[in-house]
Amino acid sequence: MPDYPFLKGHGTENDFVLLPDHDGSVHGDLSPERVRALCDRRAGIGGDGVLRVVREGEQWFMDYRNSDGSLSEMCGNGIRVFARHLVDEGLVDGSQPFAVGTRDGVKVLRVDGELVTADMGTPRVLGESPVSVGPSTWTARHVDMGNPHAVTFVSSLDDAGPLLEAPVHDAAVYPHGVNVEFVVDRGERHVAMRVHERGSGETRSCGTGACAVMVAAALRDGLVAGDAPAGDTSYRVDVPGGTLTVTWTAANRVLLTGPAVIVARGVTDL
Repeated sequence: MPDYPFLKGHGTENDFVLLPDHDGSVHGDLSPERVRALCDRRAGIGGDGVLRVVREGEQWFMDYRNSDGSLSEMCGNGIRVFARHLVDEGLVDGSQPFAVGTRDGVKVLRVDGELVTADMGTPRVLGESPVSVGPSTWTARHVDMGNPHAVTFVSSLDDAGPLLEAPVHDAAVYPHGVNVEFVVDRGERHVAMRVHERGSGETRSCGTGACAVMVAAALRDGLVAGDAPAGDTSYRVDVPGGTLTVTWTAANRVLLTGPAVIVARGVTDL
């Protein structure tokens, strides 16, 4: 394949390789091997995943791949970086909300200066099951934000250890794998987390994970009556790469707000 353009961006240091492919003619054969080559931090460009920027009818579509080449339904930090690219390149009107298609349906985004807010939709709160790291086991809440999350509250973020391997989970509950979040309290409506993402390993941030953590924390703190809080409720979620704000609205929508930046562009033959 000849040289083709790429961009590099991140949202709270969850980083991605973006591949502009507006008419679908360049990267339609995007193989797992090529994704792994692009995301390789020593021999490639480096990233937690690849965002293919493609047009489908009247709408932009985010074709997201994890760094191991596997498909993913949704990526909260990735869609904010995707939105930043669309606005920076004049591909959408950033002065008003706009829609982006994903494998988890259409998401509406709003850009306000350095911050991008994504409407991540309605959370699905499911049951509880154990997750384990080494000899330690915790009970985790299953929250689906378009992709599956197991959220567990721990006494220290160090309890999870180096997270070099995926935490052990119940394969019957998560047959396609799961993102696991380890959470500690920092203050009122303020938590911090680490995450091991399926297909990527431990990352510096996870947008859908931050949303799942906020939902689990609001449930634990008794702020939910029925399916959603009585009024819009926000938490600060600290991740190793920065800070995100997650709001669970009375209309049962989860809004993710945080920075998104493009840091480089070039061409590659990977």
